[in-house]
Amino acid sequence: MLIGALGIRLVLWVGPTLPLPAPPGVMKALTEVTVTNDAEGQDGFQITLTLGKDQLLDYGVLSAGTFDPMKRVVIGVLMGASPEVLIDGVVTHHQVVPSGEPGQSTMTVTGKDLTQVMDLDERNDDYPNQPDFVIFSRLVGTYPQYGLVPSPTPTADVPIMLQRIPRQHETDLQFIRRLAERNGFVFYVEPVTFGVNKAYFGPEVRVGAPQSALTQNLGSRTNVKSLSFTNDALAPVGTRGTFVDPIFKLSIPIPSLPSLRIPPLSRGPAPAYRTVQLRDTANENPARAATAAAATVTRAPDPIEGSGELDAARYGSVLRARRLVGVRGAGTSYDGFYWVKRVTHTIKSGNYTQQFSLSREGTGALLPVVVP
Repeated sequence: MLIGALGIRLVLWVGPTLPLPAPPGVMKALTEVTVTNDAEGQDGFQITLTLGKDQLLDYGVLSAGTFDPMKRVVIGVLMGASPEVLIDGVVTHHQVVPSGEPGQSTMTVTGKDLTQVMDLDERNDDYPNQPDFVIFSRLVGTYPQYGLVPSPTPTADVPIMLQRIPRQHETDLQFIRRLAERNGFVFYVEPVTFGVNKAYFGPEVRVGAPQSALTQNLGSRTNVKSLSFTNDALAPVGTRGTFVDPIFKLSIPIPSLPSLRIPPLSRGPAPAYRTVQLRDTANENPARAATAAAATVTRAPDPIEGSGELDAARYGSVLRARRLVGVRGAGTSYDGFYWVKRVTHTIKSGNYTQQFSLSREGTGALLPVVVP
């Protein structure tokens, strides 16, 4: 599908396990594709097609089984010489709306990213003497058919079998998320290229080459259709709690710890007006207690959030979630670098827009300029 006058094209691969380029009939029937990349949740997609009946008086796309449940779908866009993969996922739902008018019958296919295949089978298991990052790598390694490459950050706590045994009593996805939450980590699966995906387990590290800036109120360089910001003073939290020294049996306070999100993106981080009581740290060792305190602070949302929409053809590239991006033209309080929390790509014939959500821990830019 040709998206715009600049030669932006949609790339769609489908298949049971190994996806291949979609048949020409499917590409011709496409009317709209939406992909949402969400740093705080599960990525997903939705594909809308027009349906026509074949010689057997059935809808050809439907009877061919192209988008049967759990079929693998890879969606990308070609801008310039190399394609950008937006999502690698599986079909979880479809809706058919027949119509008596020619060309008005539609089929809407909905799917989620590859973390969905890890959320199908509940099981009970235990992992004696294994730290959380080793458990994570073992679990991801059981899905080689989906091209998942584990990328874990080592965890400090090593459980001793005589003291504690990590146990699983849920799906692999739910268990990994529980491991990530107690370490103040994030977990996500993100495509690297067609058929290869990085499974990341670690802190939300806000480093890397920033993406092209979102620009407002700068004449011909303006590339956003809309942009707004909010400041929630009650979003950050502090912690209060204790742990018991195993030798002297003394109750020791846990010091206030910073967020595990690094590095800071603003000149004036917002203070925490709310305090959370740590209720499960009394019987933990010092390392686990400190990790719990830092994880609680990290899980709190950023107070500064921005949202808006841009035209991809004017922006000139794909805005990616889980990356840095600069903002300019919004004033000294809100200019600077942000973490991209969410991007929704909406692709139609001749039109490609991206709705985005940004965040950071305070106002004021750390640096006077951003990457253009």
